[in-house]
Amino acid sequence: MPPLVKIVVEAGPLIAFFAANWLGGIFWGTGIFMAATAAALAISWGLTRKLAVMPLISAGFVGVFGALTLWLHDETFIKVKVTLINAMFGAALLIGLAFGQLFLRLVMGEAIRMTDEGWRKLTVRWGIFFFAMALLNEAVWRTQSTDFWVNFKVFGLLPISLVFALAQAPLMTRHMIEEPGR
Repeated sequence: MPPLVKIVVEAGPLIAFFAANWLGGIFWGTGIFMAATAAALAISWGLTRKLAVMPLISAGFVGVFGALTLWLHDETFIKVKVTLINAMFGAALLIGLAFGQLFLRLVMGEAIRMTDEGWRKLTVRWGIFFFAMALLNEAVWRTQSTDFWVNFKVFGLLPISLVFALAQAPLMTRHMIEEPGR
């Protein structure tokens, strides 16, 4: 999938959520978020004939917690979804590592070749990061307005994640395995 299309497909549901919340409130935003997430998965499948694990898991959470939000007319569920998915990813990485599994390598191994030590260090960092994001989301949704939380979700969590990912480049470079013939 071309990089620009990939960015639009991955960021589209979040942008739709923000716009629909701004225009119609959290319940409209949640419904549009659910529909846009399903559409993004369908587009991704149509273009690549495969679905990545993390977007699929995220879509499942959006479906379940979005449905609970709408059915029970309680915005808490869509807010807690962010906490739970981050905590789940953090737990999966760190528990997997404790049992000798490098789940990050399974997800990213086709694109990046690193030593096992590099994968272990990166796994610890991402595991802790996901837990920190879960705690941060909890602090924000429990102390701020819904509109503030939506803005934080769109314009806070995403840039924080991007900066963290870029900050991992030196570690990844140190543990990179050279391609044969280079």
